[in-house]
Amino acid sequence: MPRRHLPRGEDFLLLPPSIQPYAYRIVDQLFAHRVIRCGPAPRDLPRGEEIAPRYIADGREHDVASFMDRNVISGLLVIRHGKVVLERYGLGLGEHDRWSTMSTVKSMTAMLVGAAVRDGAIASIDEPLTRYLPALGNSAYEGVTLRHVMTMSSGVRWNEDYTDRNSDVNRYSKSLADKVPGGVLRLMASLPRAQPAGSAFLYNSGDTYLLGAALTQAIGKPLADYMSEKIWRPAGMECDAFYTLESEGGQEIGGSRAGMVLRDFGRFGQFVLDDGVIDGKRVMPEEWVEAAATPAFALATPPVVDITHYGYSWWLGKGVMAALGHAGQRIDIFRDEGLVVVTLGAFPQPLYAPPADHNRRNEVVAFTQAVRTI
Repeated sequence: MPRRHLPRGEDFLLLPPSIQPYAYRIVDQLFAHRVIRCGPAPRDLPRGEEIAPRYIADGREHDVASFMDRNVISGLLVIRHGKVVLERYGLGLGEHDRWSTMSTVKSMTAMLVGAAVRDGAIASIDEPLTRYLPALGNSAYEGVTLRHVMTMSSGVRWNEDYTDRNSDVNRYSKSLADKVPGGVLRLMASLPRAQPAGSAFLYNSGDTYLLGAALTQAIGKPLADYMSEKIWRPAGMECDAFYTLESEGGQEIGGSRAGMVLRDFGRFGQFVLDDGVIDGKRVMPEEWVEAAATPAFALATPPVVDITHYGYSWWLGKGVMAALGHAGQRIDIFRDEGLVVVTLGAFPQPLYAPPADHNRRNEVVAFTQAVRTI
């Protein structure tokens, strides 16, 4: 019998370049998922005069086409003062194809926490996780707060090495691929403590899973439904999106592998740029975006040349708050400049990248800096 071959979900963080662009467009076919419903009519994104940024890399000047080809870019969107001034698609991505958010959705989930605070479902982000997730009682997460997991400072031991098949993040990934009910929560509850909660930054995708799970309990409904109610429908998103789930019908993964179309990445960035206000209605508390953009921790080893600190699940640098994701996903928000830049990609992973390969993350920064000067 004819059968369709799909990449193995457990290999999602280890895919070769030949498979990445395909897999990143079909994440909802590789993992359990729940739809984030859009409204009946999208909000128009007006067009401004198109820009043509140029930048220097490896001693040569490059234009937009060169940037996309050199850096395996699938989607590029620039919104300035509410108007689209650049929009490009590559690697077979279409306007209405959903591309994996990777970890950029961590930053989006943190905005939903703000909505729950405004709604009174969460009294304080200094409440303990165990108030919402009692299964974590007597684990290393005892005494860890919502703030701690939102700022990656739970103090729990975690290995986020994507190239190590036995790392914690790949054990987490395999549980998602196998669709094990409660599997991620049990994994997180089994981890030992490494240092006191709140004392240091350690990037931990499992922390954001727990943040999303606690948020689900606080609001009493699925994250996908809450995202639709609070942001997706009011903000006029163009297409349905999705959260991936830990199992069929189970808990959303608040920190990775969601999917949405390029222009809706941009609309989310604009929502943050607008301080969480849609049509005059405030979705998040006043000062929530400002708090999210306030450094909680300085980074000893920044992941990108322009990033120096971490806030409420947002990466921070001079003038920028950024959502960063595996393999080249990035949403840059320049609040003082009214600018949103979205770059989606399929950066080759260390197992496959040649030793002399250039640093694509840093080249995205060079491109974005060129956009800012126009």
